[in-house]
This record gives sequence, C-alpha cells and structure tokens, in this order.
Amino acid sequence: YLAEGCDGFLAVGGGSPMDTAKAAAARIVRPNRTVEQMTGLFKVMHALPPFIAVPTTAGSGSETTIAAVITNEKTRHKHAIMDLCLVPRFAVLDAVLTEDLPPATTAQTGMDALTHAIEGYITLAANPLTDLLCWNSIKFIAENLKNAVDNGKDVQAREGMAYGSYVAGMAFSNVGLGIVHSMAHPLGARFDTPHGVANALLLPYVMEYNKPYCKKKYADIARAMGICVNDLNEDAAADAAIEAVKKLSLSVNIPQHLSEIGIKEGDLRQLAEDAFIDPCTGGNPRPTSVEDILDIYKTAL
Repeated sequence: YLAEGCDGFLAVGGGSPMDTAKAAAARIVRPNRTVEQMTGLFKVMHALPPFIAVPTTAGSGSETTIAAVITNEKTRHKHAIMDLCLVPRFAVLDAVLTEDLPPATTAQTGMDALTHAIEGYITLAANPLTDLLCWNSIKFIAENLKNAVDNGKDVQAREGMAYGSYVAGMAFSNVGLGIVHSMAHPLGARFDTPHGVANALLLPYVMEYNKPYCKKKYADIARAMGICVNDLNEDAAADAAIEAVKKLSLSVNIPQHLSEIGIKEGDLRQLAEDAFIDPCTGGNPRPTSVEDILDIYKTAL
C-alpha cells in the first residue's frame, strides 16, 4: 500500500480476506501498533482510508462489522480487533458473486451467519432494534440456506443468504456475541477448524446450556425458523428451536461431534481456558466459567 502510493482498500472475498484488509488498513493508520496491540475494543480510533468490501460468501458479515479477526500462526491465538472505524465505508452485495461457492463452504459460512443472528438475539446487550435484525436474519437463513447449498445457482436463495448474513453482522456489531464464538475461536486457532464448522457444531450444545436464561427468545427463534409453537409450553417451544437448528445443521452436512473433526478429550482443557478469556464470553446470557465451558466441550465430543 505504501510502496505503491495507494489511497484506498478494495476487499473482495470471504471473511478472512476482508478481515485481512481491515487489519492492513488499521496498520496504515496506526503504523506504530502491532495487531496484538490493537486487539480488543477501540484500540484503532483513527478513520481508515476509503474502504470497499465485496463479500463472495454469505457468512462472516465482515462487510458490515466492527471486527477483524487475525490468527497469530506462531502462538495459535486469534486476535480480535474491534473498533467502529473498521466498518467498511461501502459494502457491495451481489448474489451472483456467490453462485460458484462450493456446497460445503456455502453450508459452513451460512451456519456462521445463523450463529451470529442467534447469539446476537440472546446476548446480554440485545435491544429491540437488534432483535428485529437478528430475527429477520434467522428467518432469511432458515428459508434459504438449504436451497443455496443444494443449488448454488438459485439466485433467490443466494440473495436471501446475503441479506441474512449482512443484517446479522449489523446486529452483532452493536451487541456482541456469546460463548459459541468464544469456544469456536480456539478450535480455529489451534486446530485450523473452519470457523463456520466450529460455530455450527457447537451452537446446539451452547443453546442447551443457555436455555434456562432465554426460553422466551428461543420460542421466537423457533417461529423465525418456521416452527409453529402456539400449542407448546415454554420448555417445549425452547426445545423446538434447538431441534430446528440441529435439523438445519444436519441437512447441510455439518459434523455433529468434536471427535468427527479430530478433537480429543486431552485437548479440551486448553480449549476451555482459551475460550473463557475470549472477548465474546462477556456477552453470553448465562454466567459461565472454565469448568462450565469444559463440560460443554465434553458433551460435544
């Protein structure tokens, strides 16, 4: 950027390319700070050069979020830079750019977006405005993900996924996430697990853990996913939401257990310790601990 005398950034790709471009732009305006020194909230605080994001997946929502997640390959740790100035000035959503995305990647990134929407809907900071965004995102994804996986040329399904990913990104940038993401991050950093796979696999297990604290909202999630819960009590309606997520995950061939992706019981303690100190943990609706997170990992094994 400096050698060529550039005056802006054009990020084209999925979450990783967009996050890389955001981090590069942050380094441009903060040349004396490393990625590690900008990790956390509001460590950049300088307007980026003109920045245009063109997503070619429907999952991360990075085209509209405050976050850039960068992996330190030496320490195997994911650093989340989070600052309002990282929101791209322009986002171009074109479903045609996602038509050739392979089915597996479509499924993984789509389930990542669903995780954003569900965690954003139940996080401690959720509010009526973000609830509208998250609920509609859940609806878009539930209606369109399977079709997008089965037929990549289905432009209507691809558009639905693009909108679902985008509005979920808008929402969680304002209210944060929860321990699904806390637990997914170390899986990606230490074992190169695709982020969407980690989120999708863990989501039902964490929903079960959080259920006592958000049963009413789980009933809303079930409705957004097309499940009629009018004749169900609160517990049954909440269970219906968890089952709907499991069913969607299975329908797009997401692994259901950590052992399926090569994780062993001896790995879990370090993963739990990493997850507990992740920035997303504070937004979880149910108070948690290293031992609680370890138990969830064990259940998911």
